[in-house]
Amino acid sequence: MSRRLVAREERWPIAGAFTIARGSKTEAQVLAVEIAEGGQVGRGESVPYPRYGETPEASLAEIEAVRGAIEAGCGRDQLQALLPPGAARNTLDCALWDLEAKQSGVPAWRRAGLAGLQPVVTAFTLSLASPEAMAEAARAAAHRPLLKLKIGGSDDLDRVAAVRAAAPNARLIVDANEALGMGDLTRLAPDLARLGVVLMEQPLKAGEDAALEGYACPVPLCADESLHTRAELADCARRYACVNIKLDKTGGLTEALALAAEARALGLEIMAGCMVATSLAMAPALLIAQSAAFVDLDGPLLLTRDREPGLVFRGSTIEPPGPGVWG
Repeated sequence: MSRRLVAREERWPIAGAFTIARGSKTEAQVLAVEIAEGGQVGRGESVPYPRYGETPEASLAEIEAVRGAIEAGCGRDQLQALLPPGAARNTLDCALWDLEAKQSGVPAWRRAGLAGLQPVVTAFTLSLASPEAMAEAARAAAHRPLLKLKIGGSDDLDRVAAVRAAAPNARLIVDANEALGMGDLTRLAPDLARLGVVLMEQPLKAGEDAALEGYACPVPLCADESLHTRAELADCARRYACVNIKLDKTGGLTEALALAAEARALGLEIMAGCMVATSLAMAPALLIAQSAAFVDLDGPLLLTRDREPGLVFRGSTIEPPGPGVWG
């Protein structure tokens, strides 16, 4: 039974722009993979991320380098040794999960040892902008129970205060994307706690966050850029209360599940996170979301259109994927 691998880059327009401390973009550049075998097709999607030295072209080249192994029948366990963590391995890993589910008739959640998939409530992201613009966006999203604010400027406290006033009932997460210094953090954190912020993601640069050891932040801190796989987990456990698990960082669902189990064993909270992408990239992450204290899988909500069929969003609630989506 022969396999056939197809890999391509796709571009999905973002509604407006997605802006963080590092820059802005108006489209999501994703990798889409299909692995066909025996009349079934497994699909996966990932986002090469420049912050980690990735480009679509380089990630496609990584996939081409292992084409022979994949088409010869390589499984997920073998794949972990063939490619490093990142977008290329993620899209192949997720496509293999999908293919296994379709060939066996056993859904991915069951193969992962879960009791089932339940709906989850996702955060909704507000891009970095002026306090006034972020307040306007917050008013439009004030019905959502969890908002995530991108910060990273001199008027960050004004931004958060403006959003809090515009969405008084929402829980708030702030995400600095490595844009703060230790002085900024210690200055801002008490006021952020006063404004009801329940979590702050990655305030310091990944290479500088040893400074967090011993700091009792009044807002729980979550590692994002500092955590990719289990290799960084011990360091993060000394510096953070929570870890953001993204399949594009772990290199797929296989490593993400192992990372989540070890993080829980260390007493860390989990956020199930994403890059901006379609429902095909979100669906595997819903397995991580089942045990997560925070879910941030709003990628499709930020696009002008989603892949069809896609996940069903009822407000901020994501329903489990149907078989036509993934897994």
